[in-house]
Amino acid sequence: MPAPLTAREILEKLVAFPTVSRDSNLALIDWVEGYLDDLGVQARRVPNARGDKASLYAHVGPEAEGGVVLSGHTDVVPVDGQAWTTDPWRLSERGGRLYGRGSCDMKGFVALALAAVPQALQVRLNRPLQLALSHDEEIGCVAVKDLIAEMTAKLPRADAVIVGEPSMMQVVSGHKGGTGYQVHVRGVEVHSSILHRGVSAVMQAARLIDWANRQNAAGAARAPGPLTAPFDPPWTTLHVGTIAGGTAGNITAGACRFTIEFRVVPGESVEDWTTAFEARVAEIEAEMQAIHPAARIVLERYYALPPLEPEPAGAAEALARRLTGDNAARAVSYGTEGGQFQRHGFSTVICGPGDIAQAHQADEYISLAQFDAGQAFMGRLVESLRA
Repeated sequence: MPAPLTAREILEKLVAFPTVSRDSNLALIDWVEGYLDDLGVQARRVPNARGDKASLYAHVGPEAEGGVVLSGHTDVVPVDGQAWTTDPWRLSERGGRLYGRGSCDMKGFVALALAAVPQALQVRLNRPLQLALSHDEEIGCVAVKDLIAEMTAKLPRADAVIVGEPSMMQVVSGHKGGTGYQVHVRGVEVHSSILHRGVSAVMQAARLIDWANRQNAAGAARAPGPLTAPFDPPWTTLHVGTIAGGTAGNITAGACRFTIEFRVVPGESVEDWTTAFEARVAEIEAEMQAIHPAARIVLERYYALPPLEPEPAGAAEALARRLTGDNAARAVSYGTEGGQFQRHGFSTVICGPGDIAQAHQADEYISLAQFDAGQAFMGRLVESLRA
């Protein structure tokens, strides 16, 4: 058997696969499956409905409960329109940094997890190491539910899940939940001089956006509670990221489309927020239809993500703190697949190499120092499973 690949060599392989979420990730999954098979480890796929993408999971060590799951996603965001100075699909080193799309978010962690497998095989583990590699995380963590269901049904249950999103190898025990809508407001066109006979989709959309602004203002005015205080900002935020509509300056807009995203703090319910939003939509739609029955508002909810809530005496947090020596309390406003694992009853924490500020950026990178710190973490983790 050839010598195992180094973590850096694995990262070079992973970055070379352009696994943008709109495209297939099967070439990467094929490679990972072959890599694990060469080590004598069986990997199992969880394909999507179309069969053009798949998640993958694996089990290393005894068929026993109490192990640790290393969770990462294989998809990345697009590079379209970004001013890269390096080839995004080729790992390159410059100034103590490894550049490439996904090097930070989060193929760096995936490479370290895969490099830990031969280490785990060389020792006698008392508790297993499990890998969970998903797809479509970047479009709302939509595939990990099927992956978790398969692992729950087929593998001995783990005690802890470590989601390796970039946290500078610091322990993060909470993140916001979230959901998002595509909103299509359908108005009725008339000349703007008789706008009272038509329905302007743009102006009606503005009413919903104003509602979002008022919710943000109310949240900012409230004193944060113990669950929300660690977040920046410490309230649920509503954000309209894109909008388009209208035909001409003197015609009431026949259509307006926009996206709205909710990032919900722990202690508040994503579903309560969606209920409030949909109730406001229904009110405005009724007023539109009182003017003209053809007017309407169509909602398409495109993702729903539960929060990750801090766990008092949680096994995952305790493990990550032992391995890192980090005892500070931290929460982040971005979402991860951690909330999905926690909702399925797994003790879960976020801890991974790299800086989230580099995620999704042109010239994305992970520093060599962070990559090395992640590798040392994996070595300590394997030893903890051996002890």
